[in-house]
Amino acid sequence: MVRLKSTPTRLSLSVDVETELSHCLITSFDDDGPMQLEHSQVPCEMKAVVTTGIGGYDKLELMRVSVPVPGPGEVVLKVLAAGVNNTDINTRLGWYSHSVTQGTGGTVVAERHDGGWQGATPFPIIQGADCCGQIVSMGANCDKNRLGQRVLVRPCMRKDGFDRMDHMWMGSDFDGSFAQYVKVPENETFTVRSAWSDAQLATIPCAYGTAENMVHRAGVEAGMRVLVPGASGGVGSALVQLCNRRGAEIFAVTAASKRDAISRIGAHHVLSREDDLLGLLGPESIDVVIDNVAGRAFDMMLKLLRRGGRYVSSGAIAGPIVSLDMRVMYLKDITLIGCTAWDEPVFRNLIGYVERDQIRPLLAKTYPLDQIIWAQKDFQEKRHIGKFVLIPL
Repeated sequence: MVRLKSTPTRLSLSVDVETELSHCLITSFDDDGPMQLEHSQVPCEMKAVVTTGIGGYDKLELMRVSVPVPGPGEVVLKVLAAGVNNTDINTRLGWYSHSVTQGTGGTVVAERHDGGWQGATPFPIIQGADCCGQIVSMGANCDKNRLGQRVLVRPCMRKDGFDRMDHMWMGSDFDGSFAQYVKVPENETFTVRSAWSDAQLATIPCAYGTAENMVHRAGVEAGMRVLVPGASGGVGSALVQLCNRRGAEIFAVTAASKRDAISRIGAHHVLSREDDLLGLLGPESIDVVIDNVAGRAFDMMLKLLRRGGRYVSSGAIAGPIVSLDMRVMYLKDITLIGCTAWDEPVFRNLIGYVERDQIRPLLAKTYPLDQIIWAQKDFQEKRHIGKFVLIPL
């Protein structure tokens, strides 16, 4: 959880903040005790957007807080760019509470104590699941040769190993990247050798990791017919690219105004949300549905699946409560797959795809960190394709 100063300094959001911070030397440790790293200066304090509780934009406060100090096996990153995701907004709104039945565009009306991914969110917290950063300090038992490297952080961390589904998420269970610095386990940082910009790399971790995990779990292979509702969002547009690189035939669903753009990133067939999918595609015409939309269309998705087909999901932006005819599921031998905890190969796969230019970033727009409210408002308009990214001040 974010450690606030005894009298935390609140700064205005959406303004130009130019106040200089004093600097102090950060100490690194080896097995023999503390060791001073040469030429390693980071601030004693940093600017961070702190989410103080469940509610509206008033719960986002730009503050001065202490820069985290790395413990054994931990590194501190200078945040170069941080992506914006649905979960940032959903967590602030308490959408994950079981009392919520509407889609992710709903308005908060009351405090929800179970509104986080795993129950109560540990407010105050610095959110942000996407981080492209530079390693600037480290604790004991870390590889000092990695100092200065540009890395991506794997935000879904399986701290008890990959044989269990227990997990922690950066920005939801502990402080994330909506700050100038962030502390993470060294083994969750992955060096990237790519000509992509910091902002382009910051589009990858949460959306593409979530998408790759679903594609991996579903066993998508060449020749499969895959349906992707919500194809213009961060996860949806990643799914189109990731299924394409596996040789699948992709049926994407999006707004009519975005059809051409979704075709350009690799969808073979693009349908509008208003189309009669069952009438156009026919029953039992799809091998895999990868769906983060859910809502009223869920029942139709199962009718589209062939016998033995797979329905995969990690979200429900159109609504979490769905109608399920159990007979359709069991008589057609359909497999339902829920995805939150990432499997071991997922993030390493993504790093390889980036370095080999097998996928491309879909960077819609960048904002200074102090304009997070504008970024989230624009995000909620759903007029963009791909990702919004915050750049620390």
